[in-house]
Amino acid sequence: MKIRFTLLALGCFAFIGSKAQNPIIKNIFTADPAPIVYHDTVFLYTGHDTASTTATNYKMPDWHVFSSTDMVNWKDYGAVLSPKTFSWAGGDAYAAQCIYRNGKFYWYVSTFHQADENSKGGAAIGVAVSDRPTGPFKDAIGKALVVNEMTTDMKHSWDDIDPTVFIDDDGQAYLFWGNGSCKWVKLKSNMTELQDSIHTFKPLHYIEGPWIYKRNNLYYLVYASAGTRPEMIEYCTATNIEGPWEYRGIIQENVPNSFTTHPGIIDYKGKSYFFYHNGTLPTGGSYRRSICVDYLYYNPDGSIQKIIQTTTGVSPVK
Repeated sequence: MKIRFTLLALGCFAFIGSKAQNPIIKNIFTADPAPIVYHDTVFLYTGHDTASTTATNYKMPDWHVFSSTDMVNWKDYGAVLSPKTFSWAGGDAYAAQCIYRNGKFYWYVSTFHQADENSKGGAAIGVAVSDRPTGPFKDAIGKALVVNEMTTDMKHSWDDIDPTVFIDDDGQAYLFWGNGSCKWVKLKSNMTELQDSIHTFKPLHYIEGPWIYKRNNLYYLVYASAGTRPEMIEYCTATNIEGPWEYRGIIQENVPNSFTTHPGIIDYKGKSYFFYHNGTLPTGGSYRRSICVDYLYYNPDGSIQKIIQTTTGVSPVK
């Protein structure tokens, strides 16, 4: 496939191609996909891997936004948010998710907290806000929404990562997150305050990277799992978002050349899509990952069929 780069306004780039191909983003290394659909456009929020080929840990300086109207060509708006946006932060740009409500876009991020009067350090969750899906974004509250001291069930310092947010049909918003255990809490309607106490539970094989959504009155909790090493993607369902959750099995096996994987799921123009990352770009790996997308299919009972990972990706849609 021939690919050309087109220079866009503000120095942004887009991939222009006649056919789909995984990974979908090739000009930089991207990870932790978080797609949303807004005004007939898919906006994809991602992490950005910049570690060297010999690195043994992550280097993730910022978050990017991409958009597409055909699921094949993706416009890159550049690095629109970073931990430096948050005066309290001092870590890398780990998994994050953006959601729209009442005319604003709320981007929930995970990074590490500086040691100060509010926290001794450790992973934390912040929230940025913008009037547009592509920014500019600013810290919505001037402090972390969740700090390590607020959750004590896991004893390591990086358990408060990977936020996913869902607004139910009655308008109640929920925040799910966590490494080692899954944590959830209700959010106030302003999307920047916790409404009540934090709950924790451990779905079977759960590690991290939850993705919460609802389909046909059934709630889905999809997550990176320890069913094997490296990670796979498994899931639970429930008829009440507060549980109990029923384990439903594996939907994505190990990905090529990456220890981690991370789910993001949307419906768009009549089809369901499953976003994830692997390490298949040239010089890629566990710390130099790349986002892919393949079709997601449901069985009549609502269960999810195994994801078929492809190099061809999905077909263009209009």
